[in-house]
Amino acid sequence: MGNHQLIMSFSSWRLFTNRIWRAIRLDSTVYERVEHDKSFDLQSISIIILSSVAAGIGSLNTVAFPDVLINISAALFGWFLWAYLTMFLGTRYMPELLTEATYGQMVRTAGFASSPGLFRIFGIVPYIGTAVFFIAQIWMLLAMVIAVKQALDYRSSFKPFFVSMIGWSIQIAIWFLIGNILNLKTLLGI
Repeated sequence: MGNHQLIMSFSSWRLFTNRIWRAIRLDSTVYERVEHDKSFDLQSISIIILSSVAAGIGSLNTVAFPDVLINISAALFGWFLWAYLTMFLGTRYMPELLTEATYGQMVRTAGFASSPGLFRIFGIVPYIGTAVFFIAQIWMLLAMVIAVKQALDYRSSFKPFFVSMIGWSIQIAIWFLIGNILNLKTLLGI
């Protein structure tokens, strides 16, 4: 790799991490920017995967290693379900006059909304793991509200909050279901 390519790679990495920090800080302009630009697809998917892996690693404090893979898969599945339900409800049942979005736009904005989920890796720290996961989930919900507001072109904050809460609640229910299955598996010695 030549010096020019290395500098370009470093510059791209710096821009990517800057966007993540802006998304974590709930900067609505970053969500608006990624909504319309398909070149952010890979970055958005990368954040979703990294956030899910962070959830898996963060859960090592409470589950056995093989179950970490289940947690990562559950985080990925739950996230995609959350994004789909949010878009479906927002465009079909609660649209505003200017509401229009594709699943790609939703994935891009909601992908950046999963940026606070990167902090779930700190769930591995004893005694604070549960608090870390709780705070990260609430933070991701707030980020999702901003992402939904931008992606679905809502004017108010009520509709994106309501639509995000429904999808979030279903995602949390899936996490609890998987957690209960893992606990039952442990109790049965499987």
